[in-house]
Order: sequence, then C-alpha cells, then structure tokens
Amino acid sequence: KRPYDIFLMSNIAFFILLVIGQPAKSKRPKEPGENKIKPANKKVNPKIPRMKERESADSSLKSQSILTQMMDKGNFQKVAATLSLSAGQSIELRCKGSNVTWSYPSYLDTFKDSRLSIKQLDRYSQLILVNSTAADTGEYRCWLQLCNGSKCRKDETKTGSTYIFFTDKEELFVPTPSYFEIVYLNPDKPAVIPCRVTTPSAKVTLHREFPAEEIETDGTDIVYDVKKGFVYQHPTSDHKGIVYCKAESQGAPQISIKYHLLYVEVPKGPPSTTIVASSSRAEVGDSIHVSCTVLGEPDVDVSFRWQYPAQESERPVIIQNFWRLINRGTGHTTRISKTVLVVEDFEARDAGNYVCIAQNLQGETTVATKVELK
Repeated sequence: KRPYDIFLMSNIAFFILLVIGQPAKSKRPKEPGENKIKPANKKVNPKIPRMKERESADSSLKSQSILTQMMDKGNFQKVAATLSLSAGQSIELRCKGSNVTWSYPSYLDTFKDSRLSIKQLDRYSQLILVNSTAADTGEYRCWLQLCNGSKCRKDETKTGSTYIFFTDKEELFVPTPSYFEIVYLNPDKPAVIPCRVTTPSAKVTLHREFPAEEIETDGTDIVYDVKKGFVYQHPTSDHKGIVYCKAESQGAPQISIKYHLLYVEVPKGPPSTTIVASSSRAEVGDSIHVSCTVLGEPDVDVSFRWQYPAQESERPVIIQNFWRLINRGTGHTTRISKTVLVVEDFEARDAGNYVCIAQNLQGETTVATKVELK
C-alpha cells in the first residue's frame, strides 16, 4: 500500500498546486479594471509636463534678454526693465551677438555726442555712456540682426531693453532743445504731451495756461506714463490750447516747457494740390513765377518735383520751398506747403508746360499749367 499512498499523495499535491495557480490566471478578465492604474499610464502622464516645460522654455526664449550691465569689479548682471542712476554716473551695457543694433535717445545721434561710444566685438556689442546728464533719460534697446547678403532683419527672439532715469534735482523734467513745442491732436490716434521726468517718483500734474487750471488726469481719457508723459487717448478739438506740466520731488516744484495743442484733420489721400503762374503769356526778358500749393496735415511732410520746358538744356531756374500752419476755424489746423519756380529773363525755349509733382505718405498728385510766348 505504501507505493499507492505515495502515488495518491503526489496526485493530491499536484492537484493542490494546480488549484492554487489557477486564480492567477482567472484574474485576466479583470484587466479592464486594472488598466486604470496600469504602470503604462504612469509612463504616459509625465510626458505632458515635459511638453509644457518645453513650451515654457520656448516662450521664455522669445522674451530672452541679451542685454547685461557691467557692475563693480567687472561683474555683469541682466538689466531690469527700469534703472535709476544719478546724473554724472557712467554706464556700460553689453548685448550678446556678433551683429547687434542699438537704439537710444535720438539727440545723442543728432548732436553726435562724444560721451557715447559703441563697439562691436566678436561675441557682443558694447555701449558706454560717460558723464551722463538728465537729458540722457530714455530707453536703451538692442537686438540681434539676421542677415542674408545685404538684407537684414531683426531677430525677435534676441532683444533687450531698459529705460534709464538719470536723476537730477535741478532738472526734474528731461531737457528739450526748445522752449515751446507743437503737439498735434489727431482724432484717430492718441496724442502725447512728452513732459518726461528724470525722477520716477516725482508727482506730475498737467495744467492749462488759459484759462489757468489743472487738467484732471482720470486714468482713462487722459493718463500719465512716466516713460512718455501725458497721453490723450481720444483727442478732440476741446483739448486744443497751450498746456504745461508741473513736477514736485522733495523740493520746490518745477515747470516744463509749454506745449501748443493743435487739432488737425485726418488726411484722406494724396496731396490736394493747385498750381498757378504769375502770367499765362510772357515776353522775352520777363520774369515768371509758377507756384504749386498743397493743403494737408500739419505733421505730414510734402516733397515737390518740377518739370519745365528748358529743363533738359539745364536752363537755370530758382526753386524755393516753404510751409506754414494756418487755422481754418472750428479748431482745425492745416499745413500749407508751397514751392515756387522762378524763371528770370524769359526766352522762347521757356514757353510750354510747367509740371509740379507733390508727394506725401499717401501718394502723389501731378498738376500743370502752360506759359506761352507773346
């Protein structure tokens, strides 16, 4: 019986092992429920944050600043959006890149100021301003240029800028070359009264000269921007007149220059041009004047070109260009641009058509008149 018992016990043990192993196989139908916490999903979930990190890295690249400021002991740091330095201090800015372009307060170029120097080195461009003054207050920007042959464009992903206040207790307002400025109030765009300050904490108010009163800055129609001045968001003819700004900062208040606000009409196309000759018939030896006149927007320049009978033979003539502002009533101001062509000692070859071509930003207009020989 012992061999039989051994055989029986072996079969029982095998059966038990078979039964114990079966539940593991029977769990397969539960896989749909198990998928909710399946390890494979744990591998998928981290991919989403990685994509977001990559996106955020790309977005930060677009706003990446390549502008740094030299500090003491030769250290450099990224510049802040605004800096406040005392007038008299010097500053060195560096912009990363092998082909860098700068912008800065325009008067430094206008007067070719020797206090400003810019050098392009292999890996960066260097801007140095020494013996700073209140007039140097403004925005300093740089950007990398991408060039293909002679054509270059701005790399929008590689730029840097900072607005620097050069504070001066004696000059609360950024100095200007004149004591009086004209500001044009155009109904389709904001108008800026550019009374900028050198001290960002200064309290600035806007005043009308006549009638003497402070103009309320409501933060909606009229706002103050420390980097620009007072901004009229929706100019109207009611805003015209003479205004000035007043600033206070730990001392006696200071007054800005005066600004003449002129309300203007919106240009509707090419120049409105007329031409007239002093006489339609001339004798030999006479002096003839041909005038070409344009009425247009005050701050839009007009250029003139002439064509006249003896031009190809290089006949000497006198051409004079000038302009002035006139008030057309109802608060509208217009610019009169004019060119005059003078022919002295009229000759037979001077007889013919005199053509004036006037051009502005919207296009050009051609007018003509004829002068005959008597």
